[in-house]
Amino acid sequence: MAVKITRQPKSVVLLGSATSAAATRAGHERAPAALRAAGIADRLKSAGFHVIDHGDTPTYVSQPDDEHPRARNISVILKSLNDLRPRVEIAVKTGALPVILTGDCISVMAAIAGARRYYRNISLIYMDRDADLNVPATTPSGCVDGMTVSQVTGRGAPELVRFWSEPRLVREPDVALFGFERLDPPEEQYLLASQLRRHPSLEVSTVGAGTAARLAVERVHAAKHEFILHFDVDTIDGKEFPWTNFPGSGGLSWSEVRDALRVFVSQPNLAAFQVAGYNPDLDADGQGARKLIDLLTDVLSSRLETASAAAAPSAEV
Repeated sequence: MAVKITRQPKSVVLLGSATSAAATRAGHERAPAALRAAGIADRLKSAGFHVIDHGDTPTYVSQPDDEHPRARNISVILKSLNDLRPRVEIAVKTGALPVILTGDCISVMAAIAGARRYYRNISLIYMDRDADLNVPATTPSGCVDGMTVSQVTGRGAPELVRFWSEPRLVREPDVALFGFERLDPPEEQYLLASQLRRHPSLEVSTVGAGTAARLAVERVHAAKHEFILHFDVDTIDGKEFPWTNFPGSGGLSWSEVRDALRVFVSQPNLAAFQVAGYNPDLDADGQGARKLIDLLTDVLSSRLETASAAAAPSAEV
C-alpha cells in the first residue's frame, strides 16, 4: 500500500493482546493489564517518550481442547490474531513504535501482518528460549505457541497458514532465531536443511550479546528492511526471571538479554516490538512486572539515544 510513513522515534503505542489461548495454561492473558497497573506507561513517559495506549483486544483464555489435540484452541487463536492485526496497522501508520504486550508468542503473526499492510519486505528477529518449530504432526503438546516460527514461514496448521494471503508471512532467510537452546528432536531435524538464521544461546554468550545481535540484524537485512522483534521473557535465565510458564536454568543472563535488546530496539527500521510470556499468576507481589518494566524502559531508551545522536550534527552551527 502506497502510504508514506514518517518515523516518530520518540513515540510509542502500547497495544495489549489479552490472550493465553496458544499457551499451555491460563494467566498470560492478564499480562497487558498487569504491566499497565505496574506503571509501564508512566515509566516510558518519564524516560522521554510520547505514549499512546490503544488498549487491549478481547480476552481469550487457554482451555482444554480435546477436539483439536494437535493444535489446541485454533479457532480462538485465529480470532485473537484478527482482533490484533488492525490495531497494529493503525499503530504502524502513525509512525510510532508499536509495543505489543501479549501472553502468546503466536501474536507475532498479527504484528507481522499489520506491518505488511505498509511494508512489502519484513524480517523477523525471534528472541526466545524455544525455536517454536513444531507443526501439528510433531507437537508433543498441541500447544500452538510451540509452532509459531513454523506458522510464520508457511508451515503448520492450515487455518493459521491461511491467515495471510501468501504462502508465508516471512521468508526463512529473513528470520533469525536468537538465544534459543531448547529443541525437540523433530525441530533439530528440520533445522539441518532450513534456511533460518540461527544464533543459539551458547553462541550469543560466547561472542557477546551485542556482537551477536548486530550480526543477526545484518543477516536478516534488518538494516535495509523493516523488521519485527519478538521477545519471550523465558529467554532470560529462570533464576533471574522466574515469572513465566517455562523458566529454566541456563539461557541468557539478564545483562545479555538487555545488551541484545538494546541493539535490536535502537534500529531505525524496527516496525514493532512484541513482548510475550510474562504470567502474572506466577507473580503474586508484582516483582516480576516491575523488573520487566525496568528492562523495557532501559532498552527502549536506546531509541531516544539513537535519535538524539542522529539529530546532533544538524544542530551544529
